[in-house]
Amino acid sequence: MSSTIRPALVCFAVLTALTGAVYPLVVTGIVQAAFPEQAAGSLILRDGKPVGSSLIGQNFSDPKYIWGRPSATAPMPNNASASSGSNQGPLNPALADAVKGRIAALRAADPGNAAPVPVDLVTASASGLDPHLSVAGALYQAARVAQARKLPLPQVQQLIDRHTEGRLFGLLGEPRVNVLQLNLALDAARG
Repeated sequence: MSSTIRPALVCFAVLTALTGAVYPLVVTGIVQAAFPEQAAGSLILRDGKPVGSSLIGQNFSDPKYIWGRPSATAPMPNNASASSGSNQGPLNPALADAVKGRIAALRAADPGNAAPVPVDLVTASASGLDPHLSVAGALYQAARVAQARKLPLPQVQQLIDRHTEGRLFGLLGEPRVNVLQLNLALDAARG
């Protein structure tokens, strides 16, 4: 019996060391060497201090900011430790009610805007952490932001254009705007 247990324990110890320590350290070292910014969390710095990550959405509610997609994470929006979708299908009455409420809130924040509300402004992403917004979603809010900041509307639209990221490899996905980076650019803008 001991002739069977000893090799099993040695195998267990060796595999634990390899898969629990050596492999993670090697992979972490390779990632930090090849992709240092992403490995450090893709942090965005302002005056030398981190203000967020370009990979995780943030909750903006002030009218002078572009608002991102709604977040389905709990107990607070854009909670990176609780990434999840709402799991509400298109026929779920709770989803329809949430969308109606979000549309009403957008209309109340900008009563003069009669344009159709882009779908990504009223629906959460699958992860609940999407840092991006469609160009249409950003442009929908441009007049409200310009008015709140007392900036000319064309200046806000130019900032949206400047911060629009194209399709991945020129063909995957849709053009999008990183909400945090755009809002930092708006903070730096002068009227």
